[in-house]
Amino acid sequence: MTPLRIGLVGYGFGGRYFHAPLLASAAECEFLGLVSTSTQRRDAFTGQFPGRAVFDSLEQLAAAGAEAVTISTPADTHTDLTEQALRLGLAVVCDKPFALDAPSARETVRLAEQLQRPLTVYQNRRWDSDFRTVQKALADGVLGDPVRFESRFERFAPDPGPPASGAGTLLDFGSHLVDQALVLFGPAGSVYAEMHAPTGGAALDDDVFVAIAHRGGVHSHLWGSWRQHAPGPRFRVTGSDASYIVVAPMDGQEDLLVAGHSPATYANWGVEPEHRWGRVFRSGHADVLRSERGAWDLFYPAFAAAVRGEGPLPVDPWNAVATAEVLDAARESAATNQVMKM
Repeated sequence: MTPLRIGLVGYGFGGRYFHAPLLASAAECEFLGLVSTSTQRRDAFTGQFPGRAVFDSLEQLAAAGAEAVTISTPADTHTDLTEQALRLGLAVVCDKPFALDAPSARETVRLAEQLQRPLTVYQNRRWDSDFRTVQKALADGVLGDPVRFESRFERFAPDPGPPASGAGTLLDFGSHLVDQALVLFGPAGSVYAEMHAPTGGAALDDDVFVAIAHRGGVHSHLWGSWRQHAPGPRFRVTGSDASYIVVAPMDGQEDLLVAGHSPATYANWGVEPEHRWGRVFRSGHADVLRSERGAWDLFYPAFAAAVRGEGPLPVDPWNAVATAEVLDAARESAATNQVMKM
C-alpha cells in the first residue's frame, strides 16, 4: 500500500506525545509535518523531527500534497478545523472530545458523508491493554453474562485541575469513559450524572459521575476526577459467574510515549508486566488473567488502510455522535438532578 501522506495540526500534549511519534513510526503513513503558528511549538517539533516540514495553515498542508490530517488542538477548535480540512479534500482524524455537543458532532459527520471524505475519531483508549483484556474476557464468556461495568479515570491534581484545552472533565475524561462503555454494551437507554466544579463562573468541572442504563440491561458506572485522593480500580466488571478487577494505574503506553519511546524503537510495545495484570474472582477465589497487549500502534495503520479503501475506519464517527449524546444528557442530568431518557 502506498503510504498515506498525512500532517498534524497542533503540538500540545496530545500532538507531541500521542500523535507525532505514532505517525512517525507507522510504515503505512508518510508523516509530512506540522501545522502551527506558534514559534515555540514549531521549534519543538523540528527539534524532535528534524527534516520534516512546518506549515502555517491547513491550506499550505493540502497544497504540499497531503491526503489526510490529524487535528490535535483545544477542544473548542475541533469542529471548525475538522470541517475546514474536510472541505479542503483531506481525510481527517479528530482528537477527542470530537465536538462540544451532539448537534455539532452530528453536523460534522454529515458533512464528511456529503463530501465523501473519511473521518474518524482518535479514541486511542479502545486499544489500551486493560480495555482489550475486558473485551476478550467478555467475548470468551469468562465472566458469564455481564451485569455492571465500573470504569475510572481518577487522580488527585486539583491545582491546576483539568486543562482548559480539554473543556472540562466530563468532555475530556468522559469522552473515553462513555465511548468504552458503549463499545462494550451498546446504546444507552437512560443517563444519570453528578458533576462538581470549583467556585467561580469560568471554572471547569473537575469531578464527574455518570451512570448509564444500557438498553441491553447492563449498567455502567463511570467516574472521572482531578480531586480524588484515593483513586478506585481502573475497571471492575461484574458478571453472572465472576468479576474482573484491574487495580493498576492507566495503561502504560502513555508513559512510554512521554518518556520518548515509540512502537518503532521499543521492544514488546504495549506488553504489561505481570504485576499490573487484573484478576478474576469466583466465590472468593482469585485467578490472575494475562493482559492483552496494548496496541495504540494499530490506529494509524488502520486509518491509512481505510483511506485506501482496504478496511473499515478504526472508529466510526457516528460512535462519537452517540458518545456526545450521552455527554449532553449527563450535563443536563447533573443540572436538573433527573434521569434522562435517551
